[in-house]
Amino acid sequence: MNPEKTMRSPLCTGREARFLIAIPIYNEQRYIPRVLAHVLEYADDVLVIDDGSTDNTPSLLSKFPVEVIRHAVNRGYGRSLRDAFTFAACNDFDWVITMDCDEQHEPQAIPSFMAAAQENTADIISGSRYLATMDSETAPPEDRRRINLQITREINERLSTNLTDAFCGFKAHRVCAMSRLSLTEDGYAFPMQLWVQAVAQGFRISEIPVKLIYKDLSRSFGGHLDDPSVRLAHYRSVLHEEIRRNAHMLPPEHARTSTTLPSQTRVVP
Repeated sequence: MNPEKTMRSPLCTGREARFLIAIPIYNEQRYIPRVLAHVLEYADDVLVIDDGSTDNTPSLLSKFPVEVIRHAVNRGYGRSLRDAFTFAACNDFDWVITMDCDEQHEPQAIPSFMAAAQENTADIISGSRYLATMDSETAPPEDRRRINLQITREINERLSTNLTDAFCGFKAHRVCAMSRLSLTEDGYAFPMQLWVQAVAQGFRISEIPVKLIYKDLSRSFGGHLDDPSVRLAHYRSVLHEEIRRNAHMLPPEHARTSTTLPSQTRVVP
């Protein structure tokens, strides 16, 4: 047994914590065998959310000792994460560490999230690909980097956060804190809703560095979101609407910014 698998942290009730590794997957047959084998070196409890894969993903998952939630059709990245949080709450887990299955998140970083959780100073511990020096050989496509920087800056300005990477999916979430949120976003704009509600609820948020790795520069968001201008407008629209909905729980200086939609915002048709 790898001793890093047995790390425990304090949690809301005072007993030792249980960690769940949650991995949303959609048509990842290329990566599943390597990623899951590696993840299982660091964690015993792994949940895969198969978001309606049409390739060989389901049969590959059956070869690993992991829990599986399968969507009959593709329901979206945000919906997959929401299902993971529900599963964790129903099965008495205390922390959910989310990560992707395309080898952009290194499983050997899992103990770093566990160690950060053990410090008991945060409710969301978010990976940041930009805290360390960027390797130009693994730099993201320019439009993704630009949109991430732009939206991260707007989130910081509107919510007084200090994020460096608003979109990294490698995160540790305290389950008893997440149960206080009312998350409804199904798609890739899920982080917009998460950050606004986390701030409204007074969550303690921290970041730790993770490697920036892009192995498949051709990966698609699908539909209209493949257009960077539409994607940026969609993120801004969701962010604006979430601030408006939570204005009564945000400090007055943030609530005031929610009355006017940011310029050049266009909602996805």
